[in-house]
Amino acid sequence: MLDGSSPGVLPPRLRDGDIVAVCAPAGPVLRTRLRRGLDLLGERFRLRVSPDVHAAAGFLAGPDARRAEDFNRALRDPEVRAIVVARGGYGAMRILPLLDGDALRRDPKPIIGFSDATAILSWAARAGVRGVHGPVVHQLGDLPAADLAWLHRLLTDPTPPGELPWRLSAIGASAGGIRDGRLVGGNLTLLSQLVGTPWQVPTAGAILLLEEIGEKPYAIDRYLTHLQLANAVAGTRAALVGDLTRCTDPPTSAGGTDDPGPALAVVAERLHALGVPALSGAPVGHGSRNAALPWAARCVIDLDAGSFALLDGAVA
Repeated sequence: MLDGSSPGVLPPRLRDGDIVAVCAPAGPVLRTRLRRGLDLLGERFRLRVSPDVHAAAGFLAGPDARRAEDFNRALRDPEVRAIVVARGGYGAMRILPLLDGDALRRDPKPIIGFSDATAILSWAARAGVRGVHGPVVHQLGDLPAADLAWLHRLLTDPTPPGELPWRLSAIGASAGGIRDGRLVGGNLTLLSQLVGTPWQVPTAGAILLLEEIGEKPYAIDRYLTHLQLANAVAGTRAALVGDLTRCTDPPTSAGGTDDPGPALAVVAERLHALGVPALSGAPVGHGSRNAALPWAARCVIDLDAGSFALLDGAVA
């Protein structure tokens, strides 16, 4: 089992031409966006796309049992060397009890996804295998080529990346200096909703990654307050804040705004209350960038210099 201090297993590196499975464990997939992403991913890897990837049942990509079986098929297939989630949305939490952790332990392979797939990354970590918080296939066509190249580098090169070329700003608790730990986390809503489940993200001794989309500032406050009241972020050493995309209140009928404050200000205030220092501005999440980051990698945050460094790769 992986926690905020133990590393878990690094899956083997990929090589160009390896088979990568594409599964839809959450929301329905849009054909055009998926096709664009598949074309890009297919430039380096052979793809094994779930035959039911376009299934839909309301806000889900088909029934729970079918989505879980598609994922398990990829986990059990020895030819598949990585699994990339087709899209987020909602639904991954529903299939966690149905996923085959023994298969992942027997044949470790990186699972790549973010947003709703935060639940699957935490599931994989609890099975003892590290995943990658990175773009879903749906998103690849909207990202700069550098983000796809970076994902390829993480999956094929085990060399620790070191300091990333990011310009970050200190927020949260008033503290300087250097914080180190293992990087866990992802989507704030999922981090809150996983509390109390077997797949709760353990944050003691960790650096906590946070990103969100479409949640109003008061909802962001609610999720962070829930984490505080549930004692679910006790021992967190620092936070790395990515994009808070479209996290605003709509204008009022009078033409003003009932936004109680920018989302980032809410995050900063809540982290300050939690005693957690943070750096914001990481190009991670639902915005115009989504740089992949290896789950449970050792990392270092320099709060004075505004820098972030990865001391581990994503593969062995």
